Amino acid sequence: MRSHGLLLALSLATATPALAEVPCGESFSSFVSKMKQAAVQQGHAPASVDRFFSSVRQDPAVIKADRAQGVFQKNFLDFSRALISQNRMQNGAAYAAKYKSTFDRIEREFGVSRGVLLAFWALETDFGQVQGNFNTLNALMTLSHDCRRPELFQPQVLAALTLFEHGDFDPATTKGAWAGEIGMVQMLPKDILTNGVDGDGDGHVRLKTSAPDALMSGAKMLRHLGWRANEPWLQEIVVPSNLDWSKTGLNHKMTVSQWAKLGVKPRSGSLGPSNLQASVLLPMGRNGPAFLAYPNFEVYFEWNKSFVYVTTAAYFATRLEGAPVYSAGNPQPGLSGAQMKQLQQKLVRMGYDVGGVDGILGEKTREAVQHVQQKLGLPADAWPTPALLSRL
Repeated sequence: MRSHGLLLALSLATATPALAEVPCGESFSSFVSKMKQAAVQQGHAPASVDRFFSSVRQDPAVIKADRAQGVFQKNFLDFSRALISQNRMQNGAAYAAKYKSTFDRIEREFGVSRGVLLAFWALETDFGQVQGNFNTLNALMTLSHDCRRPELFQPQVLAALTLFEHGDFDPATTKGAWAGEIGMVQMLPKDILTNGVDGDGDGHVRLKTSAPDALMSGAKMLRHLGWRANEPWLQEIVVPSNLDWSKTGLNHKMTVSQWAKLGVKPRSGSLGPSNLQASVLLPMGRNGPAFLAYPNFEVYFEWNKSFVYVTTAAYFATRLEGAPVYSAGNPQPGLSGAQMKQLQQKLVRMGYDVGGVDGILGEKTREAVQHVQQKLGLPADAWPTPALLSRL
């Protein structure tokens, strides 16, 4: 999935010393020379650096992929229905059985539920079948040279160099997603250095070919990003029609017991621990599906910044552990991509930070919409409609 979408999983720990940013945008050959100098200054052997960079090429297809992320303009119902197929559900059950001992170990050691990793594995690479066909070093160097986010990608290049020195990265043949992620659950080189686990005991971390390595590493990274062991992440709920909609959204939290007092009920099973903080999430507004988002749901945004991807991945994880198909409800029609951009432009002119005019209904746009709905005396469920757009 990442090969089509947003950059994911930003490494928090520094696996390599801080890199003084190499100037972006100049000729690529000059940029390569300066990256080599930076690598040597950080203590890498010159001969090793020369071998590592010998095959590097700029890849225009990487920049094209980085600029084209329209898949995230879909709403939650369309996006989740497209991604959560019967085939993926069946394969999820089969892989859960095949790697039961690995998942048991993960739950013991990291407290990450198997459905969570199965969903990532399915959505990222279709259980390892589609891992991306971009040369990883070329992708990382192309994005390091591009002036959009060099501070993110240049340290990833040096992390890949360290993996190369360990015998775990071949600059000429290692392939993955356009944004430089590698393997079955798509991890960046710094994340592999920090959180890579040899799950099958062969002495190497092989995220492309070893499911135990990939799953154990993914679980360790989730813990590293703040996953709370053995706690829920998302649960479908039924909300009363008279709920104060202005209290909904990820920017509003109450304890589970407080939500229950307001009439929030689980659609199946029971709610999480009464003292857990949680948010009521309405991805399609008050007439669509409703979820209770627990603290672990926030960790998903460390893996991927897209609201619709995160909500789909978290919901899919619950499905893989037996939750029923959501109640779709009857949500009001939303906005097209062009209409969403219009709305965002109007919100920006009103002084709101929408996180960029990109036609994507992300969390900042939702918060701005909810605030405007309150000011206009409308149900403040953060779901923008054509009627709201015309009111503005």
